Amino acid sequence: MVKIIVDGSEGILGRVGSFVAKELLKGKFVDLVNCEKLIVSGKKKVFVDRIKQKRKMGQGSSLKGPIYIRQPDRLVKRIIRGMLPWDRAKGRDAHRRLKCYDGESGFKEDELKAAKKFKHRKPMKYSYMKEIVEALK
Repeated sequence: MVKIIVDGSEGILGRVGSFVAKELLKGKFVDLVNCEKLIVSGKKKVFVDRIKQKRKMGQGSSLKGPIYIRQPDRLVKRIIRGMLPWDRAKGRDAHRRLKCYDGESGFKEDELKAAKKFKHRKPMKYSYMKEIVEALK
């Protein structure tokens, strides 16, 4: 049981998500901290409209989907779910091994210093996950 802590602050969502998905499929447990500080490249309005459109498709009965969440940690977990083979048992097991957190809750300083950090160049147009979630409300 290998456990990895990934710091999402100033990391690009797609690159961090693909790294996390690969580690999950290898059988490792992954804790993703600072989900609200992840960067989403592109225009914020386009990303928010896409999520609102998918949420609108799920209206009707409460049993129908797709369901899109308004908390940043749960939204990131839902996006990473799209990077996993959800229709197979290995994808569902990998998704259960993922934990996403807002902030650095419950972790010691030495654990956070040893966390995997991503240093990417910021794109020209970007927004933080926290801003996107605020636009969804």
